[in-house]
Amino acid sequence: MVTIEQHVWGMTPEGEAIILYTMRNDKGAEVKISNFGAAIVSVTMPDREGRMADVVLGYKHPEGYFFDGAASGKSVGRCANRIASGRMTIEGKEYSLEVNNGPNHLHGGTKNFANRLWESRVETNRVVMSLLSEDGDQNYPGELNVEAVFDFDDDNALEITYLAKTDKTTVVNLTNHVYFNLAGDGSGSILDHELRLNSSKVLEMNDKQIPTGKLLDAAGTPQDFRQFRPFRPGIGSEFNHIRDFKGYDHPFVIDGWQPNILGEVGELREKGSGRCVKILSSQPSVMVYTGNWLAGGCPETKTGGRYDDYDGVAIECQNYPDAVNHPDFPSPLLRPGELYCQKIVFRFGTF
Repeated sequence: MVTIEQHVWGMTPEGEAIILYTMRNDKGAEVKISNFGAAIVSVTMPDREGRMADVVLGYKHPEGYFFDGAASGKSVGRCANRIASGRMTIEGKEYSLEVNNGPNHLHGGTKNFANRLWESRVETNRVVMSLLSEDGDQNYPGELNVEAVFDFDDDNALEITYLAKTDKTTVVNLTNHVYFNLAGDGSGSILDHELRLNSSKVLEMNDKQIPTGKLLDAAGTPQDFRQFRPFRPGIGSEFNHIRDFKGYDHPFVIDGWQPNILGEVGELREKGSGRCVKILSSQPSVMVYTGNWLAGGCPETKTGGRYDDYDGVAIECQNYPDAVNHPDFPSPLLRPGELYCQKIVFRFGTF
């Protein structure tokens, strides 16, 4: 049986209450989420000896989450990842979006969903957060109604469901930007964590971190995670610009993906603690980001320090980057009368 507690954690600059929800199961594992950015603030899980530790990155104070560059644990949108040159054409009309990441538009703009206070409520054993994104918000067309539903169970599975409806055709690509460190937050580098992915193809990237449109075979490359492998050996590779990006910051195509079907993405594990997390998603790709720029100005962390590069890894289930500009990619368009519904499941355990 999961219990949910809530309390006021802090205030926004506008004087609105930031609520922290604590979801705790019968095994003593717990998940804390905040309605600022619909963010996962902490996930406390047992290791193979039963010792508890917080296994996600985050900040000591709620103010740390205001416009943090890492988007730690937060729900990003209207469009996660990059849109080349901040330009897109929808139904014959061209839109110019904010360029906030080198030459690209990233995660929906500076005031994206990660940097907003969501309405929030408890429904029996789940937390539901909602957001109204007005027509023209960050220059996207259409009024968009969004919900993020967080479920946690006694089997240590955290499920996030993203729902959206629009009144004009628009781009929607929602994900959660949680960073894992299965050895425990503040325990150092994740480069020796091992990852396995259900992915035999990866998107070829250009030097601006935009897909060229071509799919590459992962087999035998530093992006071949079909069997468990650590990040460290490939981190300096020249393959597909890994070195240029300072590490992994790449989309992997999920084998056998079918729309609206929850499928296996892969598993992250850490040998020292014996902790692992299995990941399932209804999305066609997963962005793996090894925290290559975490040292660049993260606020004070939960353990009272500052993060270094590679102190956490984000495994972001989402559509392909720049999909709006690639007709042969899975479409990111949501039309009036349609329901956007995507699920991500993080199933924690030990091995």
